[in-house]
Amino acid sequence: MRVLTQDGGRVHASPQARAADHRPYFFLSYAHTPGYGGGTDPDMWVERLFQDLCGHVMAMTDLPAGASAGFMDREIRSGEGWSERLGSVLATCRVFVPLFSPRYFASEMCGKEWHAFEQRAIAHRARSNQPAEAIVPALWVPVPPNQLPGPAERLQFNHRDFGDRYVSDGLYGLIKLRLFAQEYERAVYELAKRIVSVAATARIEVGRPVDYRLAPSAFGSLSSGAGAPRPMKVTIVAPTRHDLPEGRSADYYGDNPQDWNPYHPASVRSLAYVAEDLVRALNYQATITSFDEESGHAESKGPPNRPEILVVDRWALMDEDRRRRLAAFDAENRPWVTMAVPWNREDPQSRAAEAELTEKLEQTMPSKIRQGRAFCRAAARGVPSMDAFGQVLPQVVEAAAQQYLRHAAVYPPATGGGHTERARLMGPMGNTQFIPDMHDPATDAEDV
Repeated sequence: MRVLTQDGGRVHASPQARAADHRPYFFLSYAHTPGYGGGTDPDMWVERLFQDLCGHVMAMTDLPAGASAGFMDREIRSGEGWSERLGSVLATCRVFVPLFSPRYFASEMCGKEWHAFEQRAIAHRARSNQPAEAIVPALWVPVPPNQLPGPAERLQFNHRDFGDRYVSDGLYGLIKLRLFAQEYERAVYELAKRIVSVAATARIEVGRPVDYRLAPSAFGSLSSGAGAPRPMKVTIVAPTRHDLPEGRSADYYGDNPQDWNPYHPASVRSLAYVAEDLVRALNYQATITSFDEESGHAESKGPPNRPEILVVDRWALMDEDRRRRLAAFDAENRPWVTMAVPWNREDPQSRAAEAELTEKLEQTMPSKIRQGRAFCRAAARGVPSMDAFGQVLPQVVEAAAQQYLRHAAVYPPATGGGHTERARLMGPMGNTQFIPDMHDPATDAEDV
């Protein structure tokens, strides 16, 4: 017997239940189906799935009457408070259950939900160095593997555990045909067991609510579509513990620039690999390198082959040779390279030297500072915490990707005879885009 009371998919807990850890076990993320003739609710079958999952989760756990077994958004995503409500649940739920379908990966809203939850997993791993695999996918309609975006493709999940018919027809096929009622019951039961098990083992920390309206999609932009991850370079500008400025604490550094951990001790992972997780969560494939290894970025002499993020430790500018190379890098005017400046305000040495090191950076890299202030002022000013870095980096990534599309090499298509076509621009995924007729490369520098 179910003891839940649902109101638009929301489960209301009693004051006693809210006092304990009675967070929703799962957030059911699904693509709303447009209405069609007859006035039938096109999402009624998704709601039935939600109700069945809630019943199983209640039976498998010690949640009290009125506690939230799960959350399903049954309302049009507009109106006062909808963004705050979704952000709050995504920051507290234990497991994220995306309902796979072709429509799901074409939905910007679903991509935003995925991104908001994934930020919690990345922050959890940064603080604990322990993975938090708390996404449990479900097949509503089978999706060909080549149509899965990177974040979905990387999930380690065996759908065949729920039955062969589930894999071939998805939950929608099982729920619609009475012939498959037994297969449906088995699949939903197994899905509920997996939700409860993952919630118990992952124990993902409660996060800060993400502003849902401003969150990017984990599946990439609608123009590029879901598919293989796009390339993105992350370059770390930092010293190692062997070449630190005199008196600088080695607690934040390692044997390589990529070992730099500016948010120590709150974070136990180096920033390069946190950045890699954040970039991958946006459907990019990150290549991590260091500025010192690049020997002046020889590849930048020609057209760019991918967007790039430059993550700068201001302490790196205390080395005169590195300052000289950074100044030369800045003078080459590469707008497809955007910059982020992590700056831990809890680090007493950094606080004491902030004015001096800020001035050094502004004098050494004035072009990148101007660009950063235009695209993401918080990234250029100094990102004070790991949580803030997770919020800022998607903006920096988007700016780099947009500038890359503006400045990447132009390849005119092969044509026969004397006929010519407008040149096309090679995008990050290898796709092409038309270049507007009025595009003038001479004006590009004004955009920085």
